[in-house]
Amino acid sequence: MTHLPNLIYDLALILGAAGCVTLLFKKIKLPLVLGYIMAGFIVGPYFDFLPTVMEKENIQIWADIGVIFLLFSLGLEFSFKKLLKVGGSASITAIVEVSFMVIAGYGTGRLLGWTNIDSLFLGGILAISSTTIIMRTFEEMNVKTQLFANLVFGILIVEDLVAILLMVLLSTMAVSQQFAGGEMLFSVLKLVFFLIVWFVCGIFFIPTLLRKAKDLMNDETLLVVSLSLCLLMVVFAVKVGFSPALGAFIMGSILAETTKAEKIEHLIKPVKDLFGAVFFVSVGMMIDPQMIAQYAGPIILFCVIVISGKFIGATSGALVSGQSLQTSVQTGMSLTQIGEFSFIIATLGLSLKVTSSFLYPIAVAVSAVTTFTTPFLVKFSAPFSKWIEKTLPAQWVESLSNYQQSGNNANTNDSNWQKVLRSKIINIVILSIILLSLVALSSEYVWPFISANFSGAAWVKATTAIVTLLLMSPFLWAMALRTHYSPAFTEVVKIKRYKRILYIIRFLRLCLAAVFICLLMFRFFSIYAGIVGAIVLLMLLFVFAQKIQAFYDKLESRFIANYNQREIDDAKKNRSELAPWDAHIVRIGIHPLSPVGGKTLGELRWRDRLEINVVSIKRGEINIILPMREDKIFPGDELHVLGTDAQIKRLMAIIRPAKNKDKKPVSSSGEIVLKKIIIRQNSPFSGKAIRESGIRENSNGLIVGIERNGKRMLNPESNLVFEENDVVFIVGEEKAMKRLGFRD
Repeated sequence: MTHLPNLIYDLALILGAAGCVTLLFKKIKLPLVLGYIMAGFIVGPYFDFLPTVMEKENIQIWADIGVIFLLFSLGLEFSFKKLLKVGGSASITAIVEVSFMVIAGYGTGRLLGWTNIDSLFLGGILAISSTTIIMRTFEEMNVKTQLFANLVFGILIVEDLVAILLMVLLSTMAVSQQFAGGEMLFSVLKLVFFLIVWFVCGIFFIPTLLRKAKDLMNDETLLVVSLSLCLLMVVFAVKVGFSPALGAFIMGSILAETTKAEKIEHLIKPVKDLFGAVFFVSVGMMIDPQMIAQYAGPIILFCVIVISGKFIGATSGALVSGQSLQTSVQTGMSLTQIGEFSFIIATLGLSLKVTSSFLYPIAVAVSAVTTFTTPFLVKFSAPFSKWIEKTLPAQWVESLSNYQQSGNNANTNDSNWQKVLRSKIINIVILSIILLSLVALSSEYVWPFISANFSGAAWVKATTAIVTLLLMSPFLWAMALRTHYSPAFTEVVKIKRYKRILYIIRFLRLCLAAVFICLLMFRFFSIYAGIVGAIVLLMLLFVFAQKIQAFYDKLESRFIANYNQREIDDAKKNRSELAPWDAHIVRIGIHPLSPVGGKTLGELRWRDRLEINVVSIKRGEINIILPMREDKIFPGDELHVLGTDAQIKRLMAIIRPAKNKDKKPVSSSGEIVLKKIIIRQNSPFSGKAIRESGIRENSNGLIVGIERNGKRMLNPESNLVFEENDVVFIVGEEKAMKRLGFRD
């Protein structure tokens, strides 16, 4: 009789249990993650009524692979470019919320008498919300297009990166058993260093590799190549002292910038689902009912801390970042759960053998409870925010509203000097890390290998140093001499005080380039050789500046082309795949005085009359994909319209504002903005109807909404009378409204 390996028996058991339980959970509309955990409990050692997994060690290996592919998949959805587009509001909210929860978790653990390590891991477990649960909840409740949902998505992107940082810091503290600031700072700097090196190298090489080999890539080869790249980065990450999960996440985020990202994500999904199921089942296998009963009090306490703490932290962060009270409350109530990253952090503590055994089942129990409460909290977040607004003193509500508006104005007034300074700092940091990595690679790996396997003569060492300097030369030139003449830079150099600072920065860059040359020469020879080499090489950089510049420009062009290739290809698809009959997608802004403002797509009947298709409506941070007939178009909206040139031309004629020869024209040089004014007691508009106020005639602005006693009225009738404390929303040209006194 053929012997069946225990591994196959165990896999049959856990996948069979997972399949049955998840079918049930799908039927009753509960998250599948909880179904996998329940299946793990059923086949685990603490449930005696069914067969139990025989070799938990083998299952743990599969679970570790599951963590790798889960993080790889999260990286594919993450994208560093998305992080750059998140904006300050989501970043501030995420940092405030995570910091608050880490402190709350650590403090609670210490109050319960737990060790420092257990308390720190508890803080990390409670800090990160569940992307999977939130996405599923938003889809089921149809709120993905609302303003607060877009803010939540941005927060989740930042939280993913913060979770990776937490894993690195917790690993460092767990291994060293020290909490010194120097060691923590070194870990953070080390993480930043390798993140930039991996990202720059990955974007430079990997998209080019996939593009060159596209004719050889079918689904099978693309899947194999993607998984091999993922596991290679896992090996690199472990070699330099990081966790396998970090390596998988980084490779996923690099591939997310390529044109194959969606295809890879589609191909990797079955693999991720399989191993992810094994991981979550292994989580359930570790649930000990006796331990949960023993720690029922702390579990209830932590559930309260997660719900209340995340609500307070996220709401406060959103308010500080300039969001409205309603958006802040809805955001805070959406993030009140923990999920997959919490399990991974708990698993990390167990694998390092630094956390107590009770921490893991506590994390699972808290996740299960908060997962059930999330849909209800999201559902009642809007009514609860209105209740808070009515309960708070009117002066507080007005102060919050004024702070929000001033914060929004501050965010838009980003000066040219700030842009130039930010660009200089980013360039210096990236170039410094590239140069430092070349020095370390040459002196720590290449030269020891050459000296061990070949002749160690002086000329061999000199040749190695010279080749390294040649590789460094384009980046040294960019550090020391390159000037990027952007429009912002051209404006800044005209100002005398900024011009002086730019000269100082250029001198510091020159000195920094000399330092890297000295560092390389010192690693190979001596400090004196480094000084002489720095002087000679800097002179050569001046002499051969044009040739070096041409080479550096090629490198930079390759990197930028790879970095933006996904957007370029998407634009081509919009013109070819989506519009094979000579139609294309055009972005059209709706003027404040456009006659189509306030009308639904059904009323306009563009599809029937012009054969025009509105693909999406962008309204501030809200993006309505494939709008329905009942969706309205408002002044200031940006439409993405699919049609031919002739159809677009007819549409532009329809949406163009009607000319009024009797009215004095208002300058149209300003940007179209949304302004908000409050009707005070002494306001000239108080007690007047909209048509009597003269706002439209004098400022060329359109009143699109009024907020009164916490209720908002969109597109109010012209006979509506202004009352004291009304908040009036006006769309128009910024310069015209400011000139006529419409300021916040």
